[in-house]
Amino acid sequence: MNRFDALLTKGIIAIALLGFIYIVTQSITISNKRQIGTDDGVYTNRVSTKSQELHKLTQELTSHCNTKRCKVQSLLDYVSNIPYKINQFHTNFPQDTLNLGYGDCDDKSNLLISMLHIEGIKAYFVLVPKHIFIVVPLESIWGRKALYIDGKAHYILETTAKDSPIGFPLQYRLSEIDAIIDPFENKKIEYQKLEYK
Repeated sequence: MNRFDALLTKGIIAIALLGFIYIVTQSITISNKRQIGTDDGVYTNRVSTKSQELHKLTQELTSHCNTKRCKVQSLLDYVSNIPYKINQFHTNFPQDTLNLGYGDCDDKSNLLISMLHIEGIKAYFVLVPKHIFIVVPLESIWGRKALYIDGKAHYILETTAKDSPIGFPLQYRLSEIDAIIDPFENKKIEYQKLEYK
């Protein structure tokens, strides 16, 4: 082997090694952007607003609405009526849940929170033992309790209860709330005080 061939071989090996390192670091970065450690293990966030079908469906479901509350309830009605079926292997992306026509609390919550994001409505995941639900900040709704995060009302959206209203009753003790997560930042929300009233 001449000197040129040896240099060429070393160059190809170096490029392949750099490519491998790049792919591994990208995979770790993507995983870190989607995963959060909890007392139950690791939660994998699958929010996504890339699907044009999801955008179209969201707009169709909220086209009759003039208020934020109407939009939230219309999207919740749609998602809560998707059949509940436990997905034991992984959490689905919103488009996958639509295509399958069923989902569990993770799948349906990822779908709803993605649709709310498309409408420009801020919402958060709440992780409790073996379950996930959503809270959304809204103006006070007479007769309905809310989860107050540092004094601001956030109403519970329960995707697994068919035809559930905004302000679904909290089924857990406050001490069981493991994390409140901003889904598009994929960060735990830091708060000083939680109340349910």
